[in-house]
Amino acid sequence: MMPRGAFRLVVYALTLVSALGCGGDGIDGVRNLRSSNDAIVCLGDSLTEGVGANPGEDYPTVLSRELAFPVVNLGRRGDTTAQALERLPDLLARNPRLVIVLLGGNDFLRQVPRAETRKNLSEVVRRIQDHGAMVAIAGMRLGILTDEFGPIYQETAEQLGAFYMPQVMQGILTDPQLKSDPIHPNAAGYRLMAQRIAAKLKPLLREADRLTGRRGF
Repeated sequence: MMPRGAFRLVVYALTLVSALGCGGDGIDGVRNLRSSNDAIVCLGDSLTEGVGANPGEDYPTVLSRELAFPVVNLGRRGDTTAQALERLPDLLARNPRLVIVLLGGNDFLRQVPRAETRKNLSEVVRRIQDHGAMVAIAGMRLGILTDEFGPIYQETAEQLGAFYMPQVMQGILTDPQLKSDPIHPNAAGYRLMAQRIAAKLKPLLREADRLTGRRGF
């Protein structure tokens, strides 16, 4: 019989293929659209750090090229939502205008109760927003027969006024040409992630620029 931990890793690999839900283009309800802060920061785990690709091939670096704007990579492999919450002081010290949050895979693998993941993710979003930044949440579908974590992302975004980005990873981990191992993209996979995220963020940033009189996006 397959050990429980190995089984959940297989489940994770089979189902970490998309951000959940429909919509994601609602801009008017995003909190802090008029933010006067500067940086764009990516907060996450190994999927943000870029495990499975060479330096400079992670999605935040590619996203920076897509947006023609600096993007800070604060991904750390193995991080749960609780561990990412502990790293917020470093993130907030960077005076972010927009934070892209991609978390939850390690909560699933470690069998963190969904209620705890929801609480941690909500706290991450609130603290960032209280600092004056916009938050964009990338959701993930986790589970084969049921989607155990997916609704957390969309519901958190809707409840707290974050920008929701579905389908960021759709098809990447089921395509051998886009993945480096069962749960991590390769350079091509991260590039596709970045392109999808950039396409979703550009309208948000353009509207934010219009409201604040900035030029750039």
